[in-house]
Amino acid sequence: MIFSRRVFISLIVAVLPFAATAATKTRAKPTRPAEADNATAYKGAIVVDAASGAVLFEDRADVVSPPASMTKLMTFAVLQDKIAAGALRLDTPVTVNRDEAKFAMKADSTSVWLKEKETFSVEELVYAMMIQSANDAALVLARAAAGSEPAFVELMNQKAKELGMTHTVFRTPHGFTRGKVDLSLTDVTTPRDFALLCRMLVTKTDVLKYTSVKTRPFGTGQRTQLVEMQNHNHLLGHVAGVDGLKTGYTEGAGYCLSATAERNRHRVIVVVMGSFGPNGQKDLGHTRDLKAAEFIERGFSAVPPGSPAFVAEKSSSSATNPDSPMTAAPHVVGGSAATLSSPPEKITVPGLTR
Repeated sequence: MIFSRRVFISLIVAVLPFAATAATKTRAKPTRPAEADNATAYKGAIVVDAASGAVLFEDRADVVSPPASMTKLMTFAVLQDKIAAGALRLDTPVTVNRDEAKFAMKADSTSVWLKEKETFSVEELVYAMMIQSANDAALVLARAAAGSEPAFVELMNQKAKELGMTHTVFRTPHGFTRGKVDLSLTDVTTPRDFALLCRMLVTKTDVLKYTSVKTRPFGTGQRTQLVEMQNHNHLLGHVAGVDGLKTGYTEGAGYCLSATAERNRHRVIVVVMGSFGPNGQKDLGHTRDLKAAEFIERGFSAVPPGSPAFVAEKSSSSATNPDSPMTAAPHVVGGSAATLSSPPEKITVPGLTR
């Protein structure tokens, strides 16, 4: 379902104050033009046609910045490779060790509060990582897949090279950092690089099975008190067709979002990094979300008439490992996966480090 004209106008007014009425001329300070607004709203952004890989819009798309919890999309990619190789299954049980349980209790780290000796399936932990953005789940999955966190990070960087992510370096499986960051010590990437990863994921994996879920309990059948997980991507259900992918925030990275939407067999990918509110304010991702919604509309408008429809390939894990339950990303026939339930200007994001 495409934005109604009224909703789309509301979005433009919310995102671009300079487009308001002539009455704004009475203000003490003139409103900045669109370019200045973009310059302060994020560090870099890109919009890509998922079918062809063509860039539909870009603005400082090669700026190097931390991806925060968007890092978990590469963690998912490496896990998918392990499942494709038969080294791991979604139903493989994984037991939490002492160090991982200690990490889970960090007060400023988003988690599902894993406890020592608790055992969960790989898939349950994947849901926790992609919906709740659980840093502890990402850490446990990394160890389960590669034996240790450093070994897993090495696989992440190998995958980045395979995808042509030439300005990307991963140093964690979760993207979590505290305070201001040293780019030589943290995960770094660019919007252009990250769009390559997102395009591979929506084309060759079932990542949307996880990123499209808005809410889900964690610990069913194993805990007396469940964690009611809430997806941090508040474009889900607010912007037509959005079914992924992943948010991120740390103080050093700012608000980040890799988003994707499908409408009428066309799919666009949007990556926004380093976003803050006016004057660098922490606005819980409000500016980031409005910009991403704007860029999704711009992307669909920029897809040339007659462009090929988006076609997801058969999941490589299913092709090489018939026992794997992973499947290719789902299609949306004749429309979108999400409907516009409220105007984007009402989007809010929980105030968590993720």
